[in-house]
Amino acid sequence: MSTHKVGDVRPTQLLWTYGPGALIDLPNLSVITMGLQRWDEEQCSPVEEARLLAAVKRVLGQQVERLRVPPFKRDENASPLSSEGKIGVPVRPFPRWLRCVKCGLLAEYDSGLFNIKSNPFRPEKTHFVHTNCEKGNRSDAVPARFLLACKNGHLDDFPWHWFVHGGESSCRGTLRFFESGASLQTQNLWVKCDLCGDSKSLVHAFGEEGQQNLPACRGRHPHLDTFDQNCDEEARAVLLGATNSWFPITLSALAIPMEKNPLNQLIVDGWEYFEEIESELEAKIAIKTLSKSGALPGIGEYSPADVWNAIKSKKDGNVNEEYVTETDIKEPEWKVLTSSRALTDWPHFLSRKVDCPTKYSDKIENVLLLERLREVNALIGYTRVEAIEESMDEEERPHIAKLTKGNPKWVPASEVHGEGIFIQFKEEIVKEWETQESVKKRSIMLLNGHKGWRNARKLDPNVGFPGIRFTMLHTFAHLLIRELALECGYNEASIRERIYASEETSMAGILIYTAAADSDGTLGGLVQLGKPENLGRLIEQALNRATICSSDPMCSEHDPSEDRSLHSASCHACSFVAETSCERGNRYLDRALLVNTIDYQGAAFFKGSYMINE
Repeated sequence: MSTHKVGDVRPTQLLWTYGPGALIDLPNLSVITMGLQRWDEEQCSPVEEARLLAAVKRVLGQQVERLRVPPFKRDENASPLSSEGKIGVPVRPFPRWLRCVKCGLLAEYDSGLFNIKSNPFRPEKTHFVHTNCEKGNRSDAVPARFLLACKNGHLDDFPWHWFVHGGESSCRGTLRFFESGASLQTQNLWVKCDLCGDSKSLVHAFGEEGQQNLPACRGRHPHLDTFDQNCDEEARAVLLGATNSWFPITLSALAIPMEKNPLNQLIVDGWEYFEEIESELEAKIAIKTLSKSGALPGIGEYSPADVWNAIKSKKDGNVNEEYVTETDIKEPEWKVLTSSRALTDWPHFLSRKVDCPTKYSDKIENVLLLERLREVNALIGYTRVEAIEESMDEEERPHIAKLTKGNPKWVPASEVHGEGIFIQFKEEIVKEWETQESVKKRSIMLLNGHKGWRNARKLDPNVGFPGIRFTMLHTFAHLLIRELALECGYNEASIRERIYASEETSMAGILIYTAAADSDGTLGGLVQLGKPENLGRLIEQALNRATICSSDPMCSEHDPSEDRSLHSASCHACSFVAETSCERGNRYLDRALLVNTIDYQGAAFFKGSYMINE
């Protein structure tokens, strides 16, 4: 099998955009990222985060042993013909059907009619050519931009012969793709059989007509070279490059200190460096190496004997047993963030308490500036057509498409460093707000939208609703993210949120933070705005902007129970943020829970200060 370098993507993009099973639409061709069984595991460095690994095991099984960083080329100047230059992720051309740009010939790339022309020094110029084109020798060939996908994660080539001939046919004539009008709307795109003369517009591949003109889903996973049996989901036409062709499902955790003993915490955080050590001498060498490289800050303060004893305790299972068997991700983070003592001496977690903004001291309990934090993300699967809810209910798990054949022993992960602002709300104030009749009325409306949304997707409507507390905190986080992005120096897409909302464990807070794979995530701009004099002003500005939306009155009058949506008085103009910033894909938002709107008054958490007539 020949291999050619066809392009470059960032390692983090292999988690959020171009993971296994995802299509990468390159300038001259389209490829699909192959499953983990094809990746070179030796080039994937391990990442240690025991709480996240435990969470991944609960979803994918106890056979998962590692979190690993996707392979990347360490030397950017390496020759593309060398072994170092060929380090990367395996891909395969997909869709298999290509179209000649001159004669319109439509055929599979392995039919012998097309040849690939690679350029190892300019991989973006690698492309297919139609060598014997009747309208010009060596014409370029581009991917056919139509595919089939279903909600079970299957992806297949568009059934061109079936579509043109209206079903199964013995005719195997040459197909031609042509345009009948000036615009590229689907009604002007046609495919025709040269042999029998049958032709059909691609407008008939979508909507209700598409159900009649397309075959049943074959259950194909092209990145795994497998077919599932008896797929009961409807196959639908999708365009190459459409955002609904691949939705990643990820889990994330903050690297927080869980051990009272700092040395034990360092051993857990850097276990990848210590698990092969078998003597005190090897421990001494490891300490020296890690101290010089700075890979594990703080380890140089301990003697080889102490480190060796801690390693032995970890191997014997006496260190941090609770850490690795933690059944919840956010609750231990909440305990650390709300601790009475700010942690100021951990390698990946540096915090500082500050005073609450005076104007909001009646509602805000605590503000913590995180000057250093580390987040680890793991990719556990993906969906197509529709993104599933974040809650990993048992009934939804069959919709998670696999990243590899069989059960995975490792999953792709990434670690990013950043800074953040943690805001804890007063529990008694939040509980009092939740008991108000106007808030309960709003909660019922959102719950009805939640039930309608899940009913439309054949899911249990009685599970998964995060509650009115979550919706209020979530909306507040979005409003603050939009305001912070205007002043902190980061773009909005690089700011993320973590919502801590639970009545059972009395959690009511938000963490807004930056996260980047390099030092760009720790420039200090966000922490500076968390100081009382800045944070109070930003909160006031955010809430003032939320009272009126440029899409009002339609935005404020939106009722999720009528259209089975997952948000109320919220839209792109007032409270939506980038998909990479939001935990829930811009779902469960309602600014009427924070301030009075044109359509609804009485449920606002901050109603004492923000009125429509101000």
